Amino acid sequence: MNLLSEKEIIEVMERLKKANPSPQSELKWTSPFTLLVSVVLSAQATDKSVNLATEKLWKIADTPQKILDLGEDGLIPYIKSIGLYKSKARHVIGLCQKLIDDFGGEVPKSREKLMSLPGVGRKTANVVLNVVWNEPTMPVDTHLMRICPKIGLAEGKNPLEVEQSLLRRIPKEYMNHAHHWFILHGRYVCTARKPKCDTCLLNDICKHNV
Repeated sequence: MNLLSEKEIIEVMERLKKANPSPQSELKWTSPFTLLVSVVLSAQATDKSVNLATEKLWKIADTPQKILDLGEDGLIPYIKSIGLYKSKARHVIGLCQKLIDDFGGEVPKSREKLMSLPGVGRKTANVVLNVVWNEPTMPVDTHLMRICPKIGLAEGKNPLEVEQSLLRRIPKEYMNHAHHWFILHGRYVCTARKPKCDTCLLNDICKHNV
């Protein structure tokens, strides 16, 4: 595998920063709790489909207790348009109950505690830590898993290895926004089926690892 040099990585980050100085999550959220639930719902689903579902849900139930009051049967109609809605409904109800029982209804600020919640894996925990509290984490989803080794930003055969490689190689000053830049690049430019290499702002520096 061909990896970018430290100088090349800085060039990549500066180009992404110039093109999009303040990238944001495409999930719509109003509190740490609504972001957490949205990320859980987004597994194997698009942010757009999650936003369409939660737009109505948050007007009715935007706290753990309000969702528990809905119950699983009351929650399902709001999220039925999202894939895997039955298992996700169970996870969200379990997550809400544990938040109330163990954390006073508040979203915890540690990865370990977040990952103790039903439906919350390492990637979800990292998203919440990064987006809500600006922690220098690196949530690795399918986009990052695919494009970061391809570009030469990181190496690894699984999400944890890619995450650890990115944490070692990406300068700290870019970490707050790095995962947003990467996910948006993978979503809209370096797409899986037909990457837009001819218009990509990284084309001349990308290692094109296959």
